[in-house]
Amino acid sequence: MQNLFNFDKLNFITAGMPLRTGKGSYPQAFEILKEMNLDGMELEFVHGVRMNEDHRAFVKGQSKDFVITAHGPFYINLNSKEEEKIDASVQRIIDTASVASQAGAFSITYHAAFYMGGDKQTVYNQVKTQTKRIMDVIEQEKIKVWVRPETTGKATQWGDIGEIINLSKEFEQVLPCVDFSHLHARTAGEYNTYDEFSRVLEKIGNEIGQYALENFHGHLAGIEYTTKGERQHLNLEQSDMNYKDLLKALKAFNVKGAIVCESPNIEDDCRLLKDYYSTL
Repeated sequence: MQNLFNFDKLNFITAGMPLRTGKGSYPQAFEILKEMNLDGMELEFVHGVRMNEDHRAFVKGQSKDFVITAHGPFYINLNSKEEEKIDASVQRIIDTASVASQAGAFSITYHAAFYMGGDKQTVYNQVKTQTKRIMDVIEQEKIKVWVRPETTGKATQWGDIGEIINLSKEFEQVLPCVDFSHLHARTAGEYNTYDEFSRVLEKIGNEIGQYALENFHGHLAGIEYTTKGERQHLNLEQSDMNYKDLLKALKAFNVKGAIVCESPNIEDDCRLLKDYYSTL
C-alpha cells in the first residue's frame, strides 16, 4: 500500500460539493472546483453511504485530474455497548471504503468510537479488534484505499493523536486522518502553534514512516470550543485557528496528499488556504 498513491504536492479539497453548486450535481461541482483552481473534494457519506453507479463512474473519471477522499457516516461507534451497533458500524466503514474506492478515492475517514466510560486501554483494544474485522474484509476484497480513523474534537470520543498513530502502526492499510481543528478543540486551545503542529507531523513521520506524510489526509476549519471540546466549525477568519503556522509546518515537512477544508464557507476557505500556501 505504501506507494500505491504518489502525490507530488499538497492538495486543497472541499468537504463535499462547493456551496456554489446549489442543487446541482457532480458535473457542476467539478466545474466549480476547476474554475476556483481547487484540487478535489471529499465525498460526504455522513448520513449514509449512498452514491449510485453513474455518479461513482463519473467521479472516478474526474479522479484523474482531482483528488478524491470520503468521510464515513456519523453514526459509527466501534465501542458501542450493543453488539448490533458495532456490527453496523463495521459494515458502514467497509461500505464507505468500497464505494469510495469505486469512485476513485485514495482515502476514507470516520470517527471511530466513543469511550462510553471505559478506560483508554480497554477501548483501544476494542477499536483494534473491530478494525481487524474491517481490514480483513477490505484486504480480502482487494479494496485499495487508505482507511483512517480521524482525530476527534471531544474528550468523550476515542481518537487522540497517540491513539490514532498507534492504531496505524498495527495495520498496513491504516493511517491517521489528522483533523487539526479537532486537536485544537479537544485540548481547549493547545495544538495551535508552529512548534505544536511540527511535533504532530514529526511524531507521524518517526513512528509510522515518511510515507504517512507523503499520503497525508487531514482536515482543517475554523472552530469554536469550550473546556469540553468542539462546539462547531467556523470560518477560518472568525476563529483563533492558526492556519498560517499550520500551513508553514506542512510545507516545512514537505507533506503531500490532501487537506480537506471543513469551514462553513467550504470553497472560499479552501481557496484561502491554497492561496496562502502558494506564497510560502
